[in-house]
Parts: sequence; structure tokens; C-alpha cells
Amino acid sequence: MAFIHDNFLLATPSAQRLYHNYAAAEPILDYHNHLSPRELAENRRFRNLAEIWLEGDHYKWRAMRANGVSEDLCTGSADPYQKFLAWARTVPHTLRNPLYHWTHLELKRYFGIDELLDEHTAPAIWATTTEMLASDELSVHGILRKFNVKALCTTDDPIDDLRYHAHIAQNPMGTIVLPAFRPDKAMNVHQPEQFNAWVDALEKAANLSIRNLPSLLDALRKRHDFFHQMGSRLSDHGLNAAPPVHGTENEAADIFERARNGQAADASEQQLFAGVLMRFFGRLDAEKGWTKQLHLGARRGNNTRMLARLGADTGFDSIGDCPQIDALGNFLNALDADNALPRMVLYNLNPADNYAFATMIGNFMDGSIPGKIQFGSGWWFLDQKEAMEWQMNALSNCGLLSRFVGMLTDSRSFMSYPRHEYFRRTLCNLIGNDIEAGLIPNSDALVGPMVKNICFANAKNFLNLPGVE
Repeated sequence: MAFIHDNFLLATPSAQRLYHNYAAAEPILDYHNHLSPRELAENRRFRNLAEIWLEGDHYKWRAMRANGVSEDLCTGSADPYQKFLAWARTVPHTLRNPLYHWTHLELKRYFGIDELLDEHTAPAIWATTTEMLASDELSVHGILRKFNVKALCTTDDPIDDLRYHAHIAQNPMGTIVLPAFRPDKAMNVHQPEQFNAWVDALEKAANLSIRNLPSLLDALRKRHDFFHQMGSRLSDHGLNAAPPVHGTENEAADIFERARNGQAADASEQQLFAGVLMRFFGRLDAEKGWTKQLHLGARRGNNTRMLARLGADTGFDSIGDCPQIDALGNFLNALDADNALPRMVLYNLNPADNYAFATMIGNFMDGSIPGKIQFGSGWWFLDQKEAMEWQMNALSNCGLLSRFVGMLTDSRSFMSYPRHEYFRRTLCNLIGNDIEAGLIPNSDALVGPMVKNICFANAKNFLNLPGVE
């Protein structure tokens, strides 16, 4: 039997029935990813597996480094085929890492390849996949059709002109592509050189002179309005932890002025400034009925030598252990007290905080919509079978799994769409095991619709994205 078979990850008859009858055929709504709008607009065609598989994939780079592969073969300028061979030699060493599952699921779903990848099978797999990648079916648009991606939301800076989104809107491709508002750089007053270059670019994008904090907020509001006009209904923030809420706009204005004059804010000042801006962003999202996403719990840029050499998002980040819940609760409460609490999806990177997150969301449900505050799917280091089960168990025990908005890729790679299948199989296996154990009724009429909703309909109804039916 091939490693990736019809009942992969489905340990019981109930799990198999739920997956094949209720989950497998559901479309995909990939509401958070880091795909390139340009590649989407231009319908990029990839020449080989090195391009589509290894470009920008810090998961693979981490594994390759751990296997003794030189940086030249990870992020460097080595020949693409040699990079692929280095990855092929690494794959057998990834047993019990989710990369082993993802690698073979992707080979199966994109190329119909059942062989296990290693240095011996690599040459034939390279040749086969290179030929197939030249087909229309595996262009960017072809991939989205192949995996029935109804809509996806990219991650975009407020200074982006969204020209590629405009092109896609004028040239429909079958998948709805919408931007998401990611204003993290607006809070970098501790790095004045980078901050001031970004503010200068924001001035041009908003066509406003930014002289002080009120004019900064005016420019951000103008860009938020523009994103809304372009179909955005989501914002996103990558924070170590939720910011404090005690700061005032007058204090933030002083910090802003000093940063504009080249004086770096210290850690407490940066956090105060971020707190003022995050409350402002919450009001913007609430006014327009957007959904705010908070990605919390990473410790980024740990290897400063490699950060300086390669930049951010190159595989030197990890799970953080800073306190989360007091700051998160205070932040949610401050927005709620101002009648400015938008819909939210909270992503947690430290599994030690799962139950705290799962209980915190229940404090701010207001009956206006089902699941107004969501505990998002297992993220980054936790988007694998075991940790997705941890997240769903915490949500089930403390809230309503039936209202969960499900999976997203959070990926830079067009090879990542089988991760939705991986999640759906894990979901059905978890619920199927409960059925077999007699913990929930053996009733497809009860359980089947819940599975379907978690796969697609819950996210569609919750996010209310333009044009998504």
C-alpha cells in the first residue's frame, strides 16, 4: 500500500466515513497566507521543485540546517537541482516531523507520485515534476482550481498600492483574492531608521503629510479605507504578546515625535505606543465590521547573526514563553469597554497557553454572532497533527468546536494547499475516535454537518468576504 492512501491518518471506520462523506469535497477558504499577490496576478509558472517547494520555505530550511546542509543549499545561490537534492537527502531524516507527511502528501496530490523521496528517487522525481510543472494545471491559477480554493486573503502592508489585487479584480481568475491589512511596521518606534522610512512611504501612499501622531492616525485610517474599498475585511497583527492598554495618546505623541527625530523608544515606550495604535486599529476594524487576527507567542530573530545576514522569516524564530493572558484580557476588555471590539481570531504559539486562550475567548462573546472571538487553528510550529488536536481539544472542552472557523495555510508556498486536507483528516480522526469510544453519538445527521461547517461554511459565514458564496 502506498504511504499516502485513501485512509491516511484515518484510524477508524467512523473517521473514514466522516472524512470521505463530509470533509473531502468541501472547498477551501484560505483566509490567512503570505502568498505573493504578484505571482497570483501574473499566474506564475514554476520551472522546477526548487522554485515551488524551497523558495521562502523556512520550515524546510530549518530541517536542512539541522541535517548539516550548508546555507548555500538552503537560502544561497547554489544550483536549484543541488538544492533539491539536499532536501531529498534530508527528507528521510524528517520521520515524525510533519514535513515528512506534508512532503509526500504534496507529491501525491500535485503530481500523483507515490514513491518516497530520498536521494535515490530524487532524480526521477525531479524529471517528472519538472515536466508536469510546465502544464496549465500547475500554474498558480491551475493549482487554485485543482484544490477548489474559493477565496484567499494575502497579507499586505498599509503602504502597498495593491496594484496586483486591482489587476486580479479586473481579470477574474476563478478564485477571489483579497488583501488583509498588516500594520505591524507602524509600531516600530524602537527602530527609528526603519520606522521613519516606513512613515515616509506611508505619506506617499496616503498622500498626506505626517507631522504628528494625529496625522499618522489619519494616514492609517485613509489606507484602511482604501483596503476596504479593495475588498479587505481582515486585519492581522504579529505580536509577541497583546500590548498594554494604559498609555495615552499624548504619551504616544511624544514617543512618535522623538522617533521621527531619530531617538529610539525603549522597550516600555514601544509597548505603550503599540497599545495606543492597537486600540485605534481595533476601532477601525469594529467600525467596518472587519475581523482582526492576532498572532501571539513567537520569539522572533533569535539568531542575530543570521538575522543580519538573511533578514526576517528565514527560520530563526521559535516559541516564546512571555506571559500572555493578563495583557490579552486587558486588551480585549479595553476594546469592549469602548464598544470597539471587532470579530477576532486569536492564534496561540505556546501550547501551554491553549486552555487560557480557549477560556479567554468566552469572556467576550456577546451573542451578536456565533463565535465572535475565535481560538484560531494550530499555528506555525503547532500546525501539525498532535498540536492541532491539542487546540481542538482545548476549544471543545471550553467552548464550541462546532463554531470553529477551521484551517488556513499561513504559507508562502503554492504547494501548501494539502495542509487543508491534512487538517480535515486530523479533525475527522479526532471526532471519529470519539464516536468509536462512545463519547459522542454515532449519528451522521448530528456530526456530519459540523464537520462540513468547520471545513468551509463557518469561515465563510464568519468572515463575510465580498463575493464568497
